[in-house]
Amino acid sequence: MKYSLLLLFACGTSLSMLGQAYPRFENNHEMKFNIGQFLATTTVEGSYEYFFTEDTSIGGTIYINGDATDYNGNFGIGPNLRAYFGYIPRSGFFAEAFGLYYSGEDETNTSALGARNNDYGTTALGLGIGNKWVTRSERFTLEIHGGIGRNINPEDFQNAFMYRAGLSIGFRF
Repeated sequence: MKYSLLLLFACGTSLSMLGQAYPRFENNHEMKFNIGQFLATTTVEGSYEYFFTEDTSIGGTIYINGDATDYNGNFGIGPNLRAYFGYIPRSGFFAEAFGLYYSGEDETNTSALGARNNDYGTTALGLGIGNKWVTRSERFTLEIHGGIGRNINPEDFQNAFMYRAGLSIGFRF
């Protein structure tokens, strides 16, 4: 009887220790709001990120801006792929590759014709870097990032390069 209780206790203890070798990541989805972009330019930008490994994620970004003549237009949407290099999984320093389709207007003043608006829609591919901090509960995140992209089909009045930057707060679920 004594030995069967001891054996039962040993089996129960060893089974509970099996799951503690590597942490289990349950919150693979993250929604973010770019608060820095909103405060600087009143652009509303939201992002979604899905972690398919401890250090790799795929996501998407969408933004809307009331000023069509702003540096990245008035609407944008695009995917991104991130690789994390921090000591804590799914946080720390990261590098990303992104694509972005965006549209907007460019105002041109000419002496002969006056002010003219040029509408455009263009696609850009780029690279970015950043850092992400996560709370102990892995529910809330703070992220700072920046990147530069090259416009694939710029118009004559457009710049060949575009940039992204932000300070985002997020929630994992």
